[in-house]
Amino acid sequence: MMGGGELTYELSQNAYIKLDLHALKHRTTAVNGLLLGRANGDDVLEIAESVPLFHSHLSLLPPLEISLILIEEYCATKGLGVVGYFHANETFDDSELGNVAKNIGDHISRYFPQAVILLLNNNKLDALPKGKDRGPVMHLYTKDAYKSWKFVGSDGGSHLTIKEPAANTVLLDYISSEKWHGLVDFEDHLEDVTKDWLNPELFK
Repeated sequence: MMGGGELTYELSQNAYIKLDLHALKHRTTAVNGLLLGRANGDDVLEIAESVPLFHSHLSLLPPLEISLILIEEYCATKGLGVVGYFHANETFDDSELGNVAKNIGDHISRYFPQAVILLLNNNKLDALPKGKDRGPVMHLYTKDAYKSWKFVGSDGGSHLTIKEPAANTVLLDYISSEKWHGLVDFEDHLEDVTKDWLNPELFK
């Protein structure tokens, strides 16, 4: 059981890169995804995997419900749970957490109270080739005491880290080779069931 204090959200390299590639593949639309993980002691939430969901009609309930059923079945075989939500806004300079993200985050937090929302920071992602930043290109949101989603800045007690320190270097390699072309999201799978939303070939 996790404690009620501040948490470290530890994001695996593969989960992190998959979410970024999903956003890069669909640059002109909003995209979303689910975060899968487990508690690691009282103060660390390990985000081990991510599932890119949709790149159009993000708020439609039937596809979302289908995806949640299949993803939860997968989680049960891996000892994981749905622990959070990822969102990238449609326009480059939009850094607001919108209602679609909040509503899906609310749904997840009903089942997992320590749930987190990660919102892509387009400016940070765009600046990666120019700098040496090792931090995640995402904003962290958690629920406050009033059950509202709150941005957690660098001075917050809870914080987001990437498990592997060289993740951004690997991400840049994947960006330069346009690795996003091979990424499958759940929407692709619903349109063609031969496409595997688990992306087993992506990191080979």
